[in-house]
This record gives sequence, structure tokens and C-alpha cells, in this order.
Amino acid sequence: MLSRVEVRLPRFSVSSPVLMLCCRSVLTCSSLNPDCDASCLDPVGPPDSFFVPCFAARKQEIIKVTEQLIEAINNGDFEAYTKICDPGLTSFEPEAMGNLVEGTDFHRFYFENALSRTKLPVHTILLNPHVHLIGDEAACIAYVRLTQYIDSDGKPRTVQSEETRIWHRRDSKWQNIHFHRSGSPTIPTK
Repeated sequence: MLSRVEVRLPRFSVSSPVLMLCCRSVLTCSSLNPDCDASCLDPVGPPDSFFVPCFAARKQEIIKVTEQLIEAINNGDFEAYTKICDPGLTSFEPEAMGNLVEGTDFHRFYFENALSRTKLPVHTILLNPHVHLIGDEAACIAYVRLTQYIDSDGKPRTVQSEETRIWHRRDSKWQNIHFHRSGSPTIPTK
């Protein structure tokens, strides 16, 4: 199955601090984030702006791991899904009919009986993801998820859901520990 996940972020103006700031502090960015480009260090700027580039990089990490999770779902790859999710994952989702689900066994049913069986292309867009960093080891992301697919009659369809995911970093690896999804189920009904 062909699967593609893309992220649509709100546009920033040229004066946006996220775009204008680069690694202002060697201590906060270069030494803690190996991907940070410290070539434009600038000692000028308000002290609270020093952390913006590192926060932006960590927020991008959360968006990227969320994309990987959605890609595993779209591809029906339960093994990849369980590597990204904590074994004690909890969730509220339309398929659970208002009940709190614990663990990944509930999701295994959908992977084995629906997600892995479709060979039609799926395209997912995460609209305006908003990331809250909760210390160094946790984060929350909220977004609208649009999923495009071809139904059983060969017609293109789009479903929307609103999702919030909680991530926890353990052993330098982000794991999804909880999510809440409202709106359309992951599995299109037709």
C-alpha cells in the first residue's frame, strides 16, 4: 500500500522569532542538540529567546515521531506501531465507543483484520500540529488529521479526526503513552 503523511504548519512571517533565531546559546543548543547549526551565534537578544531554537528542534522531533506513527498505521505495520507505542498505551477513540483502552491488543485487531489488508493508497495530512513540551522527557501534540483514501466503489474520500497524543522519552526514544481521537474512525467505513 502506498502511504504518505505530510504536515501543514501555519505560515510564519519573516519577523517570526522561530525563523529569525538561530542557535543563540552554545550551551542550550549546540551542546545539547547535535543537529543544531551554531554557525550564526548572536549574543544579542532577550535572554528568554535563547531557548526558542532548542524548543523548536524538540517540537520538530515530536512532529516527526507522530508522522512515523501515522505512517505505521496507514501501512498496517503493527510491528512498527508497537515499537513507537508504550506497551501500557492508553487511549480514548471512536472505535472504543467511549471506553478507555489499555495496551495495544485492541489495536492489533484492526491491524490484522483491516489496516494490513488494504492495498489502496492512503494519504494523511496533519494540520497545524501544536506541540507542548512538558519538561525534557514529555510532550503533548494536538492536530487535525485528514485521511484521504479510495473507497470500495473507487471514489476518493476524506475523513477528519482531531487527535491529541502524549509522548514520553525513555532511553533516548520517544514513545506514545496516551492518545485521544475524536471524529472519524481510523478505518474508513466504506
